Amino acid sequence: DHYKPRFAGDALPRNMTGLVLALADKLETLVGLFGVGQVPSGDKDPFALRRHALGVIRMLAEKSLPLDIDRLLGVTVSAFPPPSSEAAEGAGTSTKHFLLRDTAQTVAGFIYERLAGTLRDQGYAAQEVDAVLALKPQRLADVAARLAAVRSFSTLPEAASLAAANKRVGNILKKVEGKVAPNVNAALLKEGAEVALHASLREVGLQADPAFERGDYAASLQALAALRAPVDAFFDTVMVNAEDPALRANRLGLLAQLHAAMNRVADLSKLAA
Repeated sequence: DHYKPRFAGDALPRNMTGLVLALADKLETLVGLFGVGQVPSGDKDPFALRRHALGVIRMLAEKSLPLDIDRLLGVTVSAFPPPSSEAAEGAGTSTKHFLLRDTAQTVAGFIYERLAGTLRDQGYAAQEVDAVLALKPQRLADVAARLAAVRSFSTLPEAASLAAANKRVGNILKKVEGKVAPNVNAALLKEGAEVALHASLREVGLQADPAFERGDYAASLQALAALRAPVDAFFDTVMVNAEDPALRANRLGLLAQLHAAMNRVADLSKLAA
């Protein structure tokens, strides 16, 4: 079982001991070889790293293992001892036998790429896959539920408008120098539409947040439908880039709250036409 799955469609390890061994072996192989620059290129994959990545994906997802990708890769990287000072001096400028910088991040990206391809092969639309994987969900066991939630959300009459609004909000926040904190001073809310949006966000959060925490991603996304009218009204009547710096910062903070609320399950802007 240590070697399973050996090929596409092969059985997974039958028990936890087999899963632990198989995961450890495949993760060590991925991190070790990526760490010395042996990255698959084109049709060249002499160490079957794509197969190893797909094996990791299947075990985590199909066995519903509550393990985070970044933590797994961090533990794997730490299993490779740092070079001694003598070894470093003897290596001169070459570090090929030591892990390269950002190895864990590179392997994570490779795993998400393989996952995206697998999901598209399973019949999920590219937009659905992009929306979910844009957030780099740490627990691959949750991905199927997130995809189902996105597909369900897409059927709502409010979906297109909210996806477009989410994309607009993201573009506004990207243009701001530095990160915008999702903080709002209620006393600075002057326009009726911004007061209404702030209140709607709080009301929606009472439904969406508990649903998200219990893993009911469909209910969490569907609760966002109530935001369509207040979001549309906000953009119709409120000037975000107000001349008053305090008002401008407060409105940007409100948009940051909206952006965070709308992108917990998936990046809804990926659904915009």
